Amino acid sequence: MGRRNAILLAIGVAGLVVIGLVMVASTSVWIEAPGERYSHVKRQLVFALIGLFAAGALATIDYRVWRQWWLPILVISSFLLALCYVPGVGVEVNGETRWIRMPLIGRFQPSEPAKIAMIIALAAWFSSCQTEVLKFWKGFVLPGILVVIPVGLVFFEKDMGTAAAMAGAGFVVMFAAGTRVWYLMPSAVAGLAGLYFMVKSSPNRWNRIMAFMDLDNPEHQQNFGYQQYHGLIAFGHGGIDGLGLGEGHEKHGTLPFAHTDFILPIIGEELGLWFTLGVIFCFVMITVYGIAIAMYAPDRFGRILAIGLTASIVLPAMMNIGVTTAVLPNTGLPLPFVSYGGTNLVFTLAAVGLLLSVHRQARFSKKTEMPIDRDERPSVRV
Repeated sequence: MGRRNAILLAIGVAGLVVIGLVMVASTSVWIEAPGERYSHVKRQLVFALIGLFAAGALATIDYRVWRQWWLPILVISSFLLALCYVPGVGVEVNGETRWIRMPLIGRFQPSEPAKIAMIIALAAWFSSCQTEVLKFWKGFVLPGILVVIPVGLVFFEKDMGTAAAMAGAGFVVMFAAGTRVWYLMPSAVAGLAGLYFMVKSSPNRWNRIMAFMDLDNPEHQQNFGYQQYHGLIAFGHGGIDGLGLGEGHEKHGTLPFAHTDFILPIIGEELGLWFTLGVIFCFVMITVYGIAIAMYAPDRFGRILAIGLTASIVLPAMMNIGVTTAVLPNTGLPLPFVSYGGTNLVFTLAAVGLLLSVHRQARFSKKTEMPIDRDERPSVRV
């Protein structure tokens, strides 16, 4: 580790982006109009280039600049989230109002920049209240409000998967910053209880849970468990070596959202177990080297920022992998860097740029060898 952290982190990210572009080309071609072949992968490539430019720009800027601007950043991101509730601005898709329509940009998902804004706000807060992190008010309540505001706005958009991932990242940051565990655990239990009652009150989401609990039931396989069931079939078709790139069967209208939420099963079907494990290994690399960057950060703000950014990337990936392998209930989260989606790709790459900025300011100690006198020989004194 050490100086190679940025290189190895970039290798993991680059591997995911490349396989994402390849698989978007493979999966999306079947849902496009005859005159718009490969339009999805072309748009994804444009967003990838924008994200790489944003990552490069953020990597060259000293990350400590953002510490003094954390409040305006959080306010602006929360305002964009609030626009989802404005009629004519918010865009509802499949019962969820995750998007807003903006001039020139088009459809935009404000929860993606809100993740980064929340992490910057928490890192700035805990770096300025180092001596009071164990106190109830400044170590738990006030930073908890910084989490609750964006998470609540996302949650009531009915985007519960993204809200859960953001809450998890906030929990990780507060735990790593030193907030007392007996403050965090009751709030986590209360959050899970609130999530349970919200899911219970929604027949659609509750039926998804029931289908997840009994996916072997043929009735669930044809209804609310349809997507996860066919995801498992895709993994089974691929086996170890896969059917070959472009030769998958489930993407032909059988597996819904094969180019977005459920792109991992198509990777398993077409490219096999080795590429599926390769995708998981790339996220392991991001986790390990993101934490390593945090360890070498020169100040508390950088350490907390790097841990939070790593969590905001890895937790949604873990949730997506859990959903597509039927380990978790269906949440509708994309796989970072891989799934089709411009806003997610751009801001996830921007988060990587902030991580690289922390790495550029890192301090590495030089190893010094002890001087050895070649003329002396050890001997045993009798």
